[in-house]
Amino acid sequence: MVYNSMSVRNPIAFSYVKNISRKESVKMIYDDAQENEQSGCTHDCSTCSSHCSSKPQDKESMLEKPHEGTIIKKVIGVVSGKGGVGKSLVSSMLAVLMNRRGYKTAILDADVTGPSIPKEFGLKGEVLGDGKGGIIPLETKTGIKVMSVNLLLPDETSPVVWRGPVIAGTVKQFWTDVAWNEVDYMFVDMPPGTGDVPLTVFQSIPLDGIIIVTSPQELVSMIVAKAANMANMMDIPVVGLVENMSYFKCPDCGKEYKIFGESHISEVADKFGYEVLAHIPMDPHLAALSDKGMLELFENDYLDGAADRLEKMM
Repeated sequence: MVYNSMSVRNPIAFSYVKNISRKESVKMIYDDAQENEQSGCTHDCSTCSSHCSSKPQDKESMLEKPHEGTIIKKVIGVVSGKGGVGKSLVSSMLAVLMNRRGYKTAILDADVTGPSIPKEFGLKGEVLGDGKGGIIPLETKTGIKVMSVNLLLPDETSPVVWRGPVIAGTVKQFWTDVAWNEVDYMFVDMPPGTGDVPLTVFQSIPLDGIIIVTSPQELVSMIVAKAANMANMMDIPVVGLVENMSYFKCPDCGKEYKIFGESHISEVADKFGYEVLAHIPMDPHLAALSDKGMLELFENDYLDGAADRLEKMM
């Protein structure tokens, strides 16, 4: 089902919070969308270029408050200028690593149309309301809290065919309507690029920094530049760069093969003044754990440097 592009509320999540049927919530949002369309306003200032009197004029006034009773100490966005570079893997591994160090961690899956976080942790089932207007996130085996659109769908293979403002509104609800309670580190797994959702997250959620994930290819400079320039425009600090698929290490002889060519990440880091946090190799064992929903069992030090850097932020 395609929902009207002018709606900013998500019908599935809304039905959980308000304890009404999905059919009723869809009708409610459709009616609301029709009214907004006639007025030409979505009431979502984070994705609007107009300068009306009701639009907040400073960054702080656009930030949304988390759900009542929620305390989140550090919020880290994981971004990239293109898809397929391993953002979700990096988000998940960092959440696991910080959890192992004794911190309470959570993942907000903002990649609404391509959610993969629940699959990596083997999470299935639908989230429930807490009876107080909030949504309870699911927890992994080691206690990492996760909220993803796949946990709201009756079938994880159901496509999310929503327009930009609806998707952006859903991500905002994951921040405002989910009862996260106490979290030390929240990782926001962003969709690729610089569209509606990254803009909404940058403007609505108080990010403490972003990690840019890339791969060892010639066009890496352009990819990093897109994410970096958007972060600079929104005044969001860049924690550092992570290069995924850096090389393949032969299990027999130990020789490293640069499948995607020589790395250019150090040159890019020097150009922008960023820190290189990690080089992650192509690891079949890591991929197998992810496919089996057992990512929490990984044993490697690929992102230890990134975890050290995040720990210094606390």
